[in-house]
Amino acid sequence: MGGFVTAALGFPAVLFSFLLIVVIGYWLLALLGAVDVDDFDGGDGLLSGFGGVPLSISLSLLIAFTWFASLAGTVLLDDLELSTPSRIGFGVGVLAVALVLGTLGTRVIVVPLRRVFGPAREPSRKDFVGRAAVIRTSSVTHDFGQAEVAAADGSTAIVDVRQAGQGNLTAGSRVVLYDYDSEREFFWVESLDI
Repeated sequence: MGGFVTAALGFPAVLFSFLLIVVIGYWLLALLGAVDVDDFDGGDGLLSGFGGVPLSISLSLLIAFTWFASLAGTVLLDDLELSTPSRIGFGVGVLAVALVLGTLGTRVIVVPLRRVFGPAREPSRKDFVGRAAVIRTSSVTHDFGQAEVAAADGSTAIVDVRQAGQGNLTAGSRVVLYDYDSEREFFWVESLDI
């Protein structure tokens, strides 16, 4: 255990040992509910994490991987028994390599996490296709009509609708939006009472 502590407190590992203690403390506080994980995330700005993953997660991974790489480098330097100036020079080299390896390791973990934390897909009018709606105009024809439809999140929208065939769709009729004409920006509807 003494060799581990010596290596963890040796240069360059000591730089990341302190940061790792901070990261562990942060996650313990987050686990206890004392800290909100989203509090330190910078959104899309300078402080945003790697590739859309929250800053708290990506920075924690970066520190952990870099600490491990620098710890391994510190152990290797201790085995070489170098003079002080040489040790400092090689320590700076180990620090640079550890940062590169830490960044690569973080990137490998973050790429699959993007799907979980990445930006949600922008809503589209085509999301309404297949949904039930209620006619809100006096009638629906091949060139006139509106209906109220509920989105997946519970919000409602009034949309333009058209009926392809003959029918008696009046205010209050329940219909299904079965297609969207993006060129003319309306939905094709059919009665649910079939």
